Amino acid sequence: MKAATAVLWDLDGVLVDSTRYHYEAYQQLLEEAGRELSFDEFRGLIGLRNETILRRLLGGLPAAEAERLADRKETLFRGRIAGNVEALPGAAELVRRLRREGVLLAIVSSTPRANIELILASLGLADAFSVVVGAEDAQRGKPDPEGFLVAAERLRVPPADCVVLEDAPEGIEGAKAAGMRCIGVSTTRPPERLSRADLVVERLDDPRVEAFLLGS
Repeated sequence: MKAATAVLWDLDGVLVDSTRYHYEAYQQLLEEAGRELSFDEFRGLIGLRNETILRRLLGGLPAAEAERLADRKETLFRGRIAGNVEALPGAAELVRRLRREGVLLAIVSSTPRANIELILASLGLADAFSVVVGAEDAQRGKPDPEGFLVAAERLRVPPADCVVLEDAPEGIEGAKAAGMRCIGVSTTRPPERLSRADLVVERLDDPRVEAFLLGS
């Protein structure tokens, strides 16, 4: 099995589990708009961009209003997650192992860069990732492959030499469209929804993950 030259990490649901804090932020935002949001309804929106989520929940919104609400949601999110974030099982250890082996690392997320930087700093991993691709760096969100291709270009690594770590079907679809291999992590979705991935695991400390990435 060919070792990865670069590993592209999704953030939420792969490196950290911040679902609760996103949900609470959206709950407060929608309460301010006079609308309730159940967790079951929110679960089906995980992984989409804020503007897409807001339009699905609130209907057609002018671009300026969608942007204002998205900014407000992220402010609420950062206030909740600061000092509370923890890496998912095996994630931080895998980051450090890959770094020792000389594998290049990037974050590719629909999350704004301010969130990503806050989370990486909280985990002590701010220097581990050579490239960060956030919401500001790609015009089109997953399942479009743009974010993955931007990361590969910035790393100067061919897409075929990249492996993506994802927890969402949309992310896996985007990775495949970019011509990359992919590992699905069933933290937020059942394994059967990640079936297009080359490997599906429950946790990143599964020995098969390291073997897949390092070619051993």
